[in-house]
Amino acid sequence: MNNEAMPGVPLLTRTDQSPLVKLIKQFSKFIIVGGINTGIDFLLLNILIYVTGITAGIELFILNSISFSVAVVNSYFMNKRWTFQDKTKTEQEPVKFSQFFAISIVGIVINGFVLTGITTYIPPLFGLSAVLWANIAKLMATGFSLIWNFIGYKFFVFKK
Repeated sequence: MNNEAMPGVPLLTRTDQSPLVKLIKQFSKFIIVGGINTGIDFLLLNILIYVTGITAGIELFILNSISFSVAVVNSYFMNKRWTFQDKTKTEQEPVKFSQFFAISIVGIVINGFVLTGITTYIPPLFGLSAVLWANIAKLMATGFSLIWNFIGYKFFVFKK
């Protein structure tokens, strides 16, 4: 169909979308959900740091695990219902959530390895400070884990 056949109807609302358009739309939703959940993770972690005064060590790892877990639970429901529009039956939810959590854990490991690898083995480029370099490395790491998570969620957890 062309635009003349359906005047006033945006291309992305039509049912005859190409697989590429559907994938781009789904990935865009995934990016939005990821941004919201990253915000939840950072916000909760910073609240926990403020309340406890903990800024390092195993205690910080525990606080990070709490904030990460809350964000993952929110991410699961947002991705299930909005991004991937999954219609899993209630009795299958625990298995599906376990799969989602496993993919997310691998994503965190990928993120950590990329971040640590860049900041440990590549000195700051272009005269950047160590803090700014770490933030740039974190952005790159987030890109790698984002790709892993999308592929894992789409083809393993929310496959149709």
